[in-house]
This record gives sequence, C-alpha cells and structure tokens, in this order.
Amino acid sequence: MTALFRRVIGSFGTIVDRVSSLVVPPGLLRWVAGIDVATAAGSVAVDVPDHATTLLLRIDRRELIVMGPRTQASYHVGAPVHSCVRVRMRPGRAQALLGRPLRDLADRALPLRELPGLDVDQLAADPIAALEKALAGRPEPSGRLEEAARLVVGATVATTAARLHMSERRLHTLFTDGTGLSPKHFARIDRVRTVLAADAGRWSDIATAAGYYDQSHMTAEFRHFMGVPPAAFTAGRRPAATPCTA
Repeated sequence: MTALFRRVIGSFGTIVDRVSSLVVPPGLLRWVAGIDVATAAGSVAVDVPDHATTLLLRIDRRELIVMGPRTQASYHVGAPVHSCVRVRMRPGRAQALLGRPLRDLADRALPLRELPGLDVDQLAADPIAALEKALAGRPEPSGRLEEAARLVVGATVATTAARLHMSERRLHTLFTDGTGLSPKHFARIDRVRTVLAADAGRWSDIATAAGYYDQSHMTAEFRHFMGVPPAAFTAGRRPAATPCTA
C-alpha cells in the first residue's frame, strides 16, 4: 500500500517521472513548507487534494503562477519535458507574500505578472537563493493561523476556537482569508493527506490514526476527495486521466 501512497504524497501530492525535493534551509522554514523541481515525461500524474497555496514557475516559459488549495484530486497526462519549480507555502504565508486574502483562490491557478523582490530567472536557476533574497527582511507573519491549522486537524471547529479564545466566526475568517478554505474543509483535506502518507497497516487502524470515526467514514471521505475508495486507489484502479493543457 504505502509505496504508491508515499510516491504520491512525497512530491507535493503529485506523481511525476522526475522530482528533486530540495532541503529547505532554516531561514526559509518559517515561510516555506517544501520546494521541489519536477519534470513531466508524458506519463499519468495524480494531483491529490492540498490545503496549501503553491507558487509555481514554468521554467520553459518563465511563467510564474500562484495555485490555490486543491479540493479534489485530478488525474492527467502531463506534457513531456515540461519542468517547473514548486514552492509550497505554510499557512498564512502566501497571504502575506501576495498582499491579498486567499478566499477566492481555491481550485484556481492565476498568473503573476511579478512578485516584488523575486527574480524569476534566479528562481529557475537556484530556487533557494532566489527565495532567500525575496524574503529577506520581510516581517514574519503572525503564527496565529498556523497554530489554528495545527489544532483544527485534531479537534472540532468549536473546540479550536475556544482554545484560541476567539469566536467561530473569527476562526472561519482567519482560515478563509489565510488559506482559501473553511477550517472544516482544511481539516478534511488534512485527514485525507494523512491517509495517503500512512504506513502499512489495517485500514481500520489507519482510519483511527487519521482521526476518522471509523473505516467507513474514512472510505467515504477518501472517495469524495480522490474519486475512488482507498483500496481501489492503491490497486491502481483510478479515474481515467485527461490530457493536461496547462
């Protein structure tokens, strides 16, 4: 089971032929959850749901794109030899970097004409150096959303709001502005990603570890987000892939 799952989740939730995950230095960890360089080669790719916002640079076109959270898995065939740099942002950091709320970015990919301080050519050649330069001197955003994100994946929205001494309405606004998702939707996606990253074991045990009521709850949620039940997914019985036109 886990060989396929770990291949999916290990590179931003995408199966591609060649991926190089970079080591994020301590100075960037407060902003960035992961950086990788990926190259498609015409094979089937699976983009799993993700509650993070990602900066993506199409290297061949020098095209910078911001990708909002993905609420459904997609199955597609990538165009051969298209390479990209992907920067997965921590909760709340993309909002600070872009200077705008993310409430309308879910399931959208928008071109960025520019991002002040970020050299696109340097990002293609040396992503770490480019990001360190772009983020140097920027004030670190509040960690309130990151704390809320950590809490809500293991508790109800009401409990999370109470622990943070805020109203549920304020918590909802914090999430929709900072992630593009409601707190409940954020937690649901996180649980599915936990299943995808799980070690080998019985489905019932994986369901419990991921925070589901039981195995049937996990199966229903997994089917909702991935299009097929977990057993079918691990066996390779997935929805038909469509051509990627991006």
